[in-house]
Amino acid sequence: MRILAFSDLHHSRRRAEALVAASRDADLVIGAGDFCNMRDNAPGAMSLLANIARPFVMVPGNAESLDELTDAAHEGMTVLHGSGCEVAGLKLFGLGYGVPVTPFGDWSCDLTEEEAAAMLAPCERADILISHSPPKGVADVASTGQSVGSLAVHEAIERVQPRLVFCGHIHDSWGVEGQIGATRVINLGPEPNFFEL
Repeated sequence: MRILAFSDLHHSRRRAEALVAASRDADLVIGAGDFCNMRDNAPGAMSLLANIARPFVMVPGNAESLDELTDAAHEGMTVLHGSGCEVAGLKLFGLGYGVPVTPFGDWSCDLTEEEAAAMLAPCERADILISHSPPKGVADVASTGQSVGSLAVHEAIERVQPRLVFCGHIHDSWGVEGQIGATRVINLGPEPNFFEL
């Protein structure tokens, strides 16, 4: 299966056009959150991606809520947040939002580590884990040089050992990847990224 994956679109029309064009060569499209900016206009962000004519699985970032993204999703789009689905035999599980809680204030959709751990607990097996936030210590270095990823996400990866983990959130680590056991972890960014599985 050929997978197109991205994160952190942040309402960029130019980047959305490139993703829609790239999706024609994909069997499955995955979005790892932050389609909007500061909770503004989720319907508009989803409209930019409406011409993706492939199964499209996504999680909310910290820039849109679960309800906002679910309400704005078009036909063929599946929103996961503490839940899973199966596409052509592949098991996917998703967790959105910023973990741990960000310093961005009231507009940001965040989870504590404890909340995230509880939402990840039902995930017993997955081929792909989609997490808006990266795991602590992998693809999570901010411009300050600090590792700002999630312990709960890291622990879930250690426990489940999915084949791939797709994340975003930390813009300074776009394109960075690493390993946790047998699991390949990629901080995607908004450009088209292709994977074969």
